[in-house]
Amino acid sequence: MKNYLYRLTGAGSVLILVMGLLATPGSAAGQKKASAREINNAFVSAASLASPAVVTIVSDRTIRRSYRRPYSEFWSRDPQPEREYRGTVLGSGVIIDARRGHIITNYHVVEDADEIRVILVDHRELTAEIVGTDPATDLAVIKVSAKDLTALKMGDSDDLRVGEWVLAIGSPFSENLEHSVTAGIVSAKGRNNVLSVRNRRYEDFIQTDAAINPGNSGGALVNLDGQLVGINTAIATDGLSRSNAGVGFAIPINLVKRIITDLIADGHVTRAYLGVTIQDLEPGTAKVFDLDQITGAVITRVVDDSPADKAGLRESDVILKVDNINIEGASHLVNIISTSRPGDKRKLTWFRKGKTRSAKITLDELPEIEVVLNEPRSRRRDSDYGEMGLAVADLDDRVARRFRVAARSGVLVIDVDPRSDAAREGILPGDVVVRIGDDKVEDLRDYRKALRPYRAGQTVLVRVARGDGFLFFGVEKS
Repeated sequence: MKNYLYRLTGAGSVLILVMGLLATPGSAAGQKKASAREINNAFVSAASLASPAVVTIVSDRTIRRSYRRPYSEFWSRDPQPEREYRGTVLGSGVIIDARRGHIITNYHVVEDADEIRVILVDHRELTAEIVGTDPATDLAVIKVSAKDLTALKMGDSDDLRVGEWVLAIGSPFSENLEHSVTAGIVSAKGRNNVLSVRNRRYEDFIQTDAAINPGNSGGALVNLDGQLVGINTAIATDGLSRSNAGVGFAIPINLVKRIITDLIADGHVTRAYLGVTIQDLEPGTAKVFDLDQITGAVITRVVDDSPADKAGLRESDVILKVDNINIEGASHLVNIISTSRPGDKRKLTWFRKGKTRSAKITLDELPEIEVVLNEPRSRRRDSDYGEMGLAVADLDDRVARRFRVAARSGVLVIDVDPRSDAAREGILPGDVVVRIGDDKVEDLRDYRKALRPYRAGQTVLVRVARGDGFLFFGVEKS
């Protein structure tokens, strides 16, 4: 029955609805009733402005999968060999700088790509290179060299209203369906904790019912002025279908602007750091705190010597505002702080034992996780893990206590590429790299410097701290 109702919702009912909204008595638009042609032209104009700046992206990848020889389990215990397959990922992108050839897309569209091909609206096909990526927001900037490109003007996603009409433009399902335009409304703003995707830590989505399907990722969400207001990223389905079900998500362009500025300048994103662990304020907790609202973020831990600690914040404080922005919940606070810059001063307002307090806080830089610029695939296995197959971060006392390691300096292994030599040798998340060859590793700078003399294919002696002991591993540099 639900599908039948969807089929009944056609262009005729949409037109009647739009005309009714534009002619609401007492509204400014109601003073002059819009004609069907004027309404139609608004959609056509927005699509015409935006479409030339939207591109199709095809990422060619090498996929490695192990295969089992027939009956091998009976006569061999050797590791099963791997085979390489060629695969492609289809996505979309938006040209934001015609002169420099910069294009925004989703990180997952270009992740692990051996080669990236960009197809323009005039069917020119270009090879692209990656400028920088940010897996935490699923954003990437790529670059092409070409003349006569068209860039799309960016709008202001903070001005978007729920119920406002938007268009989604991209290449769903196939290159043959490039520059498909669909229409819908903004269903909601500020959606978070709606997707379970590896690496993504920051979510602040625009929800829309404009049809978004596989292949639309990285494409444009535009308003009726033809301005870019979001980057289409994902859909929510019933779990049985990969197709649109009326619930799609786009990264708001105001967040995108902040991320791509760093990606273009540095190849990675520098984020600010407050130094607290937080959770949403629940009704029961608000009642215990005698707080007459259920919006805000509850501090569950304050990191020693962090900006929050220096400002006097404590466990069980409820952060209510940053500057004049009311905090809706934990994810909202994370997004605000992460899009600030180290050194920024922000006024925090919080609630403690019946009283509201406030102070200006100078934010620090988020403890660094190794950022790998995108180089040819022959030089590394995965853009998340670097030349050793490891994602690492500086170690401090707090992190050392958390992972129960004796070392108080070195670099902490955050994650290990499961396909890497490091994983096969047995390095684990939580290990601390303290030496590369003969070089002592105190921090990320030492780690990078120690690896520099080694060529791809060379085996590197790595000493790690694990618990109260130390281990050596021979790991091939990719």
